[in-house]
Amino acid sequence: MIESLRLSRRAAQVAPSSTMAAAAAARALAEQGVSVVNLTAGEPDFATPEPIRQAAHEAIEGGYTKYPPLTGYADLRRAVVDYAAERGARYQAEGVVVSCGAKQAITNALLALVDEGDEVIIPAPYWVSYVDQVKLVGGTPVVVETRAEENFALDPERVAAAITPRTVALFLNSPSNPTGAVYPRAVLEAVGELALRHRLWVISDEIYAALSYDGEAVSFPSLSPEIAARTVLVDGVSKIFAMTGWRIGWTVCDPTLAKAMATMQGQTTSGATAISQRAALAGLRMDRAPVRTMVAEYTKRREYGLDRLRAIPGVRCGKPAGAFYFFPQVSALFGRSHQGTLIDSSATLTRLLLEREGLAVVGGAGFGAPEYVRLSYAASLENLREGFDRLERFVRALT
Repeated sequence: MIESLRLSRRAAQVAPSSTMAAAAAARALAEQGVSVVNLTAGEPDFATPEPIRQAAHEAIEGGYTKYPPLTGYADLRRAVVDYAAERGARYQAEGVVVSCGAKQAITNALLALVDEGDEVIIPAPYWVSYVDQVKLVGGTPVVVETRAEENFALDPERVAAAITPRTVALFLNSPSNPTGAVYPRAVLEAVGELALRHRLWVISDEIYAALSYDGEAVSFPSLSPEIAARTVLVDGVSKIFAMTGWRIGWTVCDPTLAKAMATMQGQTTSGATAISQRAALAGLRMDRAPVRTMVAEYTKRREYGLDRLRAIPGVRCGKPAGAFYFFPQVSALFGRSHQGTLIDSSATLTRLLLEREGLAVVGGAGFGAPEYVRLSYAASLENLREGFDRLERFVRALT
């Protein structure tokens, strides 16, 4: 064993993913034979649709087992552009970089845009990786609060107040992970005006765009050609087609920026898996009936889960407009005890829920919202029913 292992400053600054840690803890407990209801996962519980699976088999037999093009196969990049156009965003295929998931796509963008000390604005609550991805490339995260009483909508005035001469970029995530917020068009237009005025890049993560329940989620680059030119649109097949394990995401942006991002990818992972690319193409070309079925089922689960959460004393939860997460505020439970153990944070709450009820959820601190927890409803109604039974039993036992 190395006695004094020296790690880089970068390794010390970047925290492990809280969602992955929660999922790993649940998995470890289940492997010991304990009954665990796992509501941590940000992945659909549905099978990948048959036409996509069939395309993967055909790709293997068709010889798609070699190194793929760095930025993705040409027909897939054209299909990505067509898919973006369905939501009003107009781009060229030369601006597409297909990556090993949306997480890598975002990292490519940050590597190409952010220098040491540059500031990147991140609305909170945020997806757990945004802050650490900015730190990873040497940037400074600048967090802008959103509020539950405003449906977690981004306030353009707060964004404007956070802009400094060092600000180079802004994250958007609508529909949002973890809140389920879908930003109104007026909010996006105001943010677009700020981006143009201050020459900011906007990294618009729209991976949950297909999962919007109360009207279509507006695609940020669809607002105008000028806004599209300052936008890095992030998307992929993980959520819409239940393809989390296939690892295909992409960015769409100005071709000059895309070229720089491709260089970053070329010196790290190279092109995304050839077989998965062919499967993703089949998904983009197929009839969307399986997607509509999934959305209908998520809608039922959303209604069921809201009813259950709102019946639990001390738990407050708004109605998510998109994605597949509940993000209830649980701070009213802090200061109470379970079997003699004081609950002083959402981290303690989630630990006790797992240890004593076998219920796995994610604490809010990793999302920049320590008074909250995240529960995924990308789970069967049976699992949701059992999970909410365990949560309610735990809360009603508090003293």
